Amino acid sequence: WQGNEIVVFDAGDYFGIMQVEEVDEEEEVDEEMEEQFKKKPNPGNGPCFKVIVTNENGLQASNPDSVFLIDHAWTYRAEHARQQLRRVPGLLHRMANLMGIHFHGEVPDEGSIEQVLQEMWKYNQTYQLSQGTAEEKVPVWYIMDEFGSRIQHSDQPSFAAAPLFYMPQQIAYTVLWPLRDLETGDEVTRDYAYGETDRLIRKCVLLPWVPTEELDVSCFTPEPPDEHYQAILAENKEKLPLAINPPAYAKDKVFKVFTDIQQVLNNLTHPRFVFTDNEGEADILYNFSHFKDYRKLSEERPEVMVNQFPCENLLTVKDCLASIARRAGGPDGPRWLPRTFNLQTELPQFISYFQQRERRGEDNHWICKPWNLARSLDTHITNNLNSIIRHRESSPKVVCKYIEEPVLFEREDVGLVKFDVRYVVLLRSARPLRLYSYDVFWLRFSNRAFSLDDLDDYEKHFTVMNYAPGVTLKQVHCEDFIPLFEKQYPEYPWTTVQASIFKAFAELFQVASSKPAPLGICDYPSSRAIYAIDLMLKWDTGRDGKKIMQPQILEVNFNPDCDRACQYHPTFFNDVFSTLFLDETDNCHVTRIV
Repeated sequence: WQGNEIVVFDAGDYFGIMQVEEVDEEEEVDEEMEEQFKKKPNPGNGPCFKVIVTNENGLQASNPDSVFLIDHAWTYRAEHARQQLRRVPGLLHRMANLMGIHFHGEVPDEGSIEQVLQEMWKYNQTYQLSQGTAEEKVPVWYIMDEFGSRIQHSDQPSFAAAPLFYMPQQIAYTVLWPLRDLETGDEVTRDYAYGETDRLIRKCVLLPWVPTEELDVSCFTPEPPDEHYQAILAENKEKLPLAINPPAYAKDKVFKVFTDIQQVLNNLTHPRFVFTDNEGEADILYNFSHFKDYRKLSEERPEVMVNQFPCENLLTVKDCLASIARRAGGPDGPRWLPRTFNLQTELPQFISYFQQRERRGEDNHWICKPWNLARSLDTHITNNLNSIIRHRESSPKVVCKYIEEPVLFEREDVGLVKFDVRYVVLLRSARPLRLYSYDVFWLRFSNRAFSLDDLDDYEKHFTVMNYAPGVTLKQVHCEDFIPLFEKQYPEYPWTTVQASIFKAFAELFQVASSKPAPLGICDYPSSRAIYAIDLMLKWDTGRDGKKIMQPQILEVNFNPDCDRACQYHPTFFNDVFSTLFLDETDNCHVTRIV
């Protein structure tokens, strides 16, 4: 009994697992049978298994008893997989057996663990919780028990399967049910590419189990059509403003600010701004959450300024950023953005590009990122194509070329580590484009020396340490960083590096505002905004053949956390408000980029 339900362990009365022997080449084989055999994608390297109906009465699809629960042998988040294989007693042994990997001995060895980590993408299934914190919503991966994992793929499946989260026990099962009546001896199959109807996409999705020769597809990724951007606008439920004349304000006007951002309330002390709790009387709306109805605002209160631009998601959402960036650099994208593919819409092109690089012996490390999560959540570095293809199932993702030759920084206690740089940019208007950078930038460092291995070692490959419990956060102020950097790289003065960074920012905002909304950022005269741009530097070759430090824009963040900015630079929000809302920059720590 479980609550009021009875669970009957009766799969053995209906099904059997059958091992399929590989046929010796000398033996005569029916050609048709051989073709069928070739088509059977068996996960793993070991013997081939099938699940068949053994009940003498078969199975009737209409019978309510023809519904079965499959246990999950292993449930985990991808970043914890290696650690669990090392530490959970018996787990590695069971997974190696299930995947047909030879593992002898009691102590987990790294070779076997690595094999399981490579092979597991042929067995993984995934689900996501729809409620909870951002961390709790990170996709969960699971491997069904030996019975579930041996159910093979078919384009005409006899069964369907789906995960079920059973709340009373807080446990997940897979529900298995027949799609048609089956007789004794019929095989139990499911569609590993369930829901995909496009033939090419199905072929791509099934690659982990049905390897093919190289995909005969161009890796060319032009910018998406206009309809793509129209659909994004509709999905975001954003209403574009009507055309208005730029409002004019008295030279000495004191502006009433309505905001729900504590950092602004605590730090804005400029005499020409006062706070109000009444949104209806505000001159400036400075909100943390996304503003949607610009149309109503433009009709009723065109003089009210707002800290957001319509369609700014084209910058702040990773797949959109990659799309608009192609306006600057063609299908490969500009030099300042890692080569990026949208896994939902550009999977065949990505696979083709991956296979071409593999054939040429080029580095093939990639980083998989959700379109819209921050703090490196659900972000994975891999050179395993199967892993990237399967990650597409969990949540919408882009895959970006991982920077294999980053410019490193010498940390005396650690060695040469990765670092990234955050600039805060201020967008005063989209057309004409007026863009500033705050004069202070922020640095984040990895905690372990960089090398292109141990791809799941967070402290080696990632720099976001301020959210990980018990992890050291190395802080260096930009004023201290510049001389240290120039000492390590005397041929690369920071002024030159920063000039190339600002050039990349200028190009990005030029292409982002080059087309009318929703194909570009809307040039609403009452909009202003600040964004945080995270970037790294990589080694590249200039047109003259010399080594250069090429900026790589990683992401653009909406409404960034300005806690450190306010802590070390108390005038931060005074400078921001003065630049954006008063057009006064003389005594502000800002530099005009465009």
